[in-house]
Amino acid sequence: MCTPIPTRAEAWSLLCEFNETAMLRRHALAVEGVMRYWARKHDEDVEVWGVVGLIHDLDFEKYPDQHCRMTEKILRERDWPEHVVRAVISHGWGVCTDVEPRSEMEIVLYAIDELTGLVAATALVRPSRSVLDTEVKSVKKKWKSARFAAGVDREVIDKGAALLNMERGELIAEVIAGMREVAEDIGLAGNPE
Repeated sequence: MCTPIPTRAEAWSLLCEFNETAMLRRHALAVEGVMRYWARKHDEDVEVWGVVGLIHDLDFEKYPDQHCRMTEKILRERDWPEHVVRAVISHGWGVCTDVEPRSEMEIVLYAIDELTGLVAATALVRPSRSVLDTEVKSVKKKWKSARFAAGVDREVIDKGAALLNMERGELIAEVIAGMREVAEDIGLAGNPE
């Protein structure tokens, strides 16, 4: 018998238990939004994909030096389904885990996690401070400046795009579309004209 997937409300409660900062919560909501968008578009389980996106950085605020390892421990102690645990920890592949993303859900999470940060940073420097009018070309322009959103690992994004057999611009477009759906929740609705 399979362990049931926790509800979105349960995942949010767990996220908030371990993450108090608005910035990390907004990042989790952005990744969740893109995961849900992607799942809908590709006829996947929107709830599972959304929950995975929401809790992917569960341990980052309290245990940054043990990122992914503590999430794995926390989720296993709470009897979360193995495929969810694996998906979550695979997003740290090559950085803090050796769990390679294999399923489509794992690969998408790996590919979009860092990119949501770059898209958010790009939106915040626009006059509108909104993802609603952020364009692919704007993100590509900011990509070229290593000092802009310096914490974003561009190599991981490119590696993820390659795993998805997508061009970088196509992946950026998908992430922007997913983030637009949750713009209000992630503080990036701004004031587009």
